[in-house]
Amino acid sequence: MRDFTRELTFKTSRSSGAGGQNVNKVETSVTVLWDIQESGVFNDHQKDLIQTKLKNRINAEGILFLTVSESRTQLANKNKAVEKILELVNQALIIPKKRFATKPSKGQKQKRLDTKKKLSEKKENRKFKY
Repeated sequence: MRDFTRELTFKTSRSSGAGGQNVNKVETSVTVLWDIQESGVFNDHQKDLIQTKLKNRINAEGILFLTVSESRTQLANKNKAVEKILELVNQALIIPKKRFATKPSKGQKQKRLDTKKKLSEKKENRKFKY
């Protein structure tokens, strides 16, 4: 897990939605911003991988952003935002293993045929005979 927290910038804003006395005064919502191309932690291939997998979260300037307003405190939201963006980027860097086709084994084929035969016999026995 790569740590690029020194490259992150933060913006605060007032949280939306219902609230109490502090909702119109306190900026508890935190938006974390990260310029992918300016990063010194990842190489070009990794940056391309991040940009393709997270293209829905990246704006036109190539900045990955994430807004968190789950908690009532700015510090808790900031910590949660850092945690989430680290998780997002690290998940984007995972390359899934390639699947290769396999054939069913001889035993599996025989079991399937036996099951079909039993079902066929059961249905044959249901027929009305004179």
